[in-house]
Amino acid sequence: MRNTFRALLVSVAVASATALPSSMAHAAEAGGYDRCPDGYYCMFSGLDGTGDMITLKGSTPDLGALGMNDRAKSDWNRTSSTIHLWSEANYTGCTVVTSAGPTGKGNFYSDYRDFLSSVQFNAPGGPSCGTPPGEDG
Repeated sequence: MRNTFRALLVSVAVASATALPSSMAHAAEAGGYDRCPDGYYCMFSGLDGTGDMITLKGSTPDLGALGMNDRAKSDWNRTSSTIHLWSEANYTGCTVVTSAGPTGKGNFYSDYRDFLSSVQFNAPGGPSCGTPPGEDG
């Protein structure tokens, strides 16, 4: 009986040990844009959703406080809000817009990489930073 109980304990311990790393490995597989949770606006320090990531649920007047000032290269807007990205802290300077929905995901145009300093949800926006080269229609 004692050997049966010991064998059962060893079996349970082995099963538990293999289940834990498997679930952790699955979470680690999520990379790039897929790390951005539904309902959030995410900015990434690398292209294609790579690098450091911040997640926002509301306006943020200074991305420096989150370590993302002048560092973002890509984003994904998984909110229902229109996002205004400002070139300077405290919603000053010029703005670029990230729309909600499937079009709100991608790399910033090269002129807007490592350029943004504040994020505003559903705001009237400000003066445009201009149309990126090659995008003027």
